[in-house]
Amino acid sequence: MAMELKATKNFTVRFNETDSMGIVWHGSYVTYFEDAREAFGMKYGFDYLTIVNQGFYVPIVDMHIEYKSMMRYGDEGRIVITFKNCDSAKIIYEYEIFNRKTGKLVAKGSTLQVFVDMNYELVISSPDFFIDWKIKNGIKNQ
Repeated sequence: MAMELKATKNFTVRFNETDSMGIVWHGSYVTYFEDAREAFGMKYGFDYLTIVNQGFYVPIVDMHIEYKSMMRYGDEGRIVITFKNCDSAKIIYEYEIFNRKTGKLVAKGSTLQVFVDMNYELVISSPDFFIDWKIKNGIKNQ
């Protein structure tokens, strides 16, 4: 089967990402996922501006997060994002966040994005540029 596309981003927990208990607030993980998608896009030439310039938006329609352990202000994390290939006109990413000091899994999750055109209409077939991108990155045969 085709290779997996992955990217990694390191981060340090900032004070504004924590809650009153001093641990990372659950909503901050959404931002960590976003940071990972941006890192992935830059690494593989699949960033948001590239997609918009092709005439599409890719809103998130589903997100799932499982919290496994906690992180605190100042902790250093590593997020690994993996593109999950499928034949549909959608983008699926899986995420794993680790504490870099302990190596412990902190959270994992996934997001699902769909293509919509500039009129916000759902696109059912994969756009040509998306198919070409998959071929270029070895995750789809020509």
